[in-house]
Amino acid sequence: MLKFKHSFRNSCVSEGRLIGWWAKGGKLTSRLTRTRKMDDSIQPLFTFGIIADIQYADIDDGFNFKRTRKRYYRNSLKLLRRANEKWRTEAVPPSFILQLGDIIDGFNKKYDASEKALETVVNELDKGEIEVHHVWGNHEFYNFSRDDLMSSALNSKATDGGMTDDVVPTGESAEESYAYHFSPAPRFRFVVLDAYDLSLIGRKEPSERYYQSLEIMQAHNNNDDLNHPPVSIGLEQRFVKFNGGFSQDQLDWLEGVLTLADEKLEKVIIVSHLPIHPNSTDPICLAWNYEKALSIIRAHKSVVCFMAGHDHDGGYYRDASGVHHLTLEGVIETPPDSEAFGTVYVYEDRMALKGNGRVTDRILMYP
Repeated sequence: MLKFKHSFRNSCVSEGRLIGWWAKGGKLTSRLTRTRKMDDSIQPLFTFGIIADIQYADIDDGFNFKRTRKRYYRNSLKLLRRANEKWRTEAVPPSFILQLGDIIDGFNKKYDASEKALETVVNELDKGEIEVHHVWGNHEFYNFSRDDLMSSALNSKATDGGMTDDVVPTGESAEESYAYHFSPAPRFRFVVLDAYDLSLIGRKEPSERYYQSLEIMQAHNNNDDLNHPPVSIGLEQRFVKFNGGFSQDQLDWLEGVLTLADEKLEKVIIVSHLPIHPNSTDPICLAWNYEKALSIIRAHKSVVCFMAGHDHDGGYYRDASGVHHLTLEGVIETPPDSEAFGTVYVYEDRMALKGNGRVTDRILMYP
């Protein structure tokens, strides 16, 4: 019986990319978010931890798909352990941890070690005795089927809280999405999105969404190996097999959740494995239909931040409506002498990200 899991392959490398905050005036806003002094004298409403792309495997160090970046497979567990120890000793214990996807590496599948690797990482997280909300990335699907994930420890949908009297239907489709929302404190809501609801790895035949995904790929990528981008530069790079998108049912559901959040005057943080703003990531790491997700977010005043992983270099951009798009650096490509995790302190008027190692401190003022 499957108890845990994660996945492999091209966990989005960012080479020679235009970093988001250098684009379209983002450089200044990024600099401000990084240099504004944090005020430790004010008690936060709550805090939470964030970590992305752990990609643990009990194998020797290796390289990314293009063999341009080193990956530290065993060391990623040590970095997670250090993050856990830091969270446990925080003056204000985190209310929960956001694990932004790719918790184990796809190489585990090759060695028939997926369940063992997942158990190892989940056991490490459990030592912190802090609730964890898991996001699913491409490596989850390299290791497990969607049905397996739904019955695994990576299904944190069961912790779904708040809005119990305001249930938002997920549509009439029989194909369930791994999307949910929860409220850790009054006037704050977190929405977890399923970025592989449309994908060739997150759906299988004879799924309607699989065939829809196949049509999308055939329209944009003619390569024999669909993990190779159709172009060498530009936004069309995103049409690769290791990415995915959001079904219309899920987008309709998101619209409903945000409408209720607007009415309740809540502040909403959305999380996904795939980034959705071109200036917050390398284009090759974007969700296929990122424009549709952005359009919905821009229509709702409740959204204050969108957090993602996938791009191991990380990224940041604050858009014209004031929404922060934060892409967290990946643990898997973090050297043993560094770190890659953060703690977010939530206040009435802002969030303060205290980064560790490769993760930069930022002050995220609400729009």
